[in-house]
Amino acid sequence: MATAAFSPNKGRDLQYVQEYQTENEDIRHLRILLYGPVGAGKSSFINSVSNVLRGRMSIPAPTSNGTSDRSFTTRYETYNIRKGRGNPQTCYPFVFNDVMGLEEGSGSGVRPEDIKLAMKGHVREKYKFNPASPLSSGDPGYNPEPSADDKVHVLVCMLSANSAEIKNPVLQKMAAIREAARDLGIPQMAIITKIDGACGETEKNLKNVYKSKHVKKKMNDFSAAVGIPMNCIFPVKNYSEEIDINDDVDSLILSALRRMIDFGDDFINKI
Repeated sequence: MATAAFSPNKGRDLQYVQEYQTENEDIRHLRILLYGPVGAGKSSFINSVSNVLRGRMSIPAPTSNGTSDRSFTTRYETYNIRKGRGNPQTCYPFVFNDVMGLEEGSGSGVRPEDIKLAMKGHVREKYKFNPASPLSSGDPGYNPEPSADDKVHVLVCMLSANSAEIKNPVLQKMAAIREAARDLGIPQMAIITKIDGACGETEKNLKNVYKSKHVKKKMNDFSAAVGIPMNCIFPVKNYSEEIDINDDVDSLILSALRRMIDFGDDFINKI
């Protein structure tokens, strides 16, 4: 946020993402796990990445209109992003995992224990999260022998810029998840969504995001509350009301995606 210019470069970052390949023979896909409070825009971010890379609107991840205080996502889902059109169908060498949102109560929202298991690759695809009870080794949704490809390679905390202050119970859950990722050596970063709804400057023009004192304060507050360094926090606007691709929206999303790939690639090259 120190720069006064709109620094993301769509063409450069798009080419970087399009040309990326994993170099570890045991890992076909760099796995990016998104987590955060309900309504942070996890599923919308996956759709936005798909829109940018496919050059058109697409909805691989189902989303709600954001008015509910309950998580729309209930299962452990893996999302591939298709390359190009037609057959044969090929996908980018990275995937996103979406999980149920974090909520205040001990019996609501995704449990931190389940996210810890997901990071280790123990959660099977389509497992339905149970807020009342964590996944255990005897459950059908438990993967007892995860491969290097099943494990998470970068952890991304999703937060909304126009949400109220994060409540302490949710912060405690986030801290437990971050500590588990730290112990596993998994790189971490954060995405601040809905920046257009939090600041009049960015609503008028997304190029003002790196000039906005309000957005910078939000990022500072999140950094202090969650413990993620400022240079690992990236502001974005998800596609929501648009029906056509927008270069400024794309540029911010691609800038964040490129860092996810960089952080995850550094991690898998050490495995």
